[in-house]
Amino acid sequence: MIRMVAPLLVFLGLIWLLLVSLPTAEQRRQVASPLIGREVPNFTLPCLLEPEVTYSTADLRGQPFILNVWGSWCPSCVTEHPYITRMGREAGVPLVGLNWRDERDDALAWIRRFGDAWTMHMNDEEGFAAIDLGVYGAPETFLIDHRGVIRHKHIGPVDSSSYDDLLNRVNDMRRDAGL
Repeated sequence: MIRMVAPLLVFLGLIWLLLVSLPTAEQRRQVASPLIGREVPNFTLPCLLEPEVTYSTADLRGQPFILNVWGSWCPSCVTEHPYITRMGREAGVPLVGLNWRDERDDALAWIRRFGDAWTMHMNDEEGFAAIDLGVYGAPETFLIDHRGVIRHKHIGPVDSSSYDDLLNRVNDMRRDAGL
């Protein structure tokens, strides 16, 4: 009898250990970035809408801004888009879209279909700027203060449970900047 029950108990113990040690979705979103508290990497990228125009992170210094990493290939970006659109209206700071590893035509079609929530667009077709930012995957949202310092990184889609926290953090950055 014990020979039959022992393997079952070992199996159940392993299942319990696996379930206890797996991080929850919320814990995965809170992965600390080594860039928090450091200046945002300086990169210059073409504008998604007008490729002959370039923007750099240095152009945004002096004001807080939100950097939202997205791609037309990203299903979670569709899910978060209503919240990003709302953030663009309510945050009172520039909302910069960093289109990541995407074909320009696909990204433009996505914007036509779902709407343009961003103040400005940067096109990171090769993905090098995202590597410098330590992006795990789209979507990710960075809050950057008026000195160009990354204050927060949100991994995964912005949703009803994270929206208010992000907006409060943006308001804190606006106060710190005297806005």
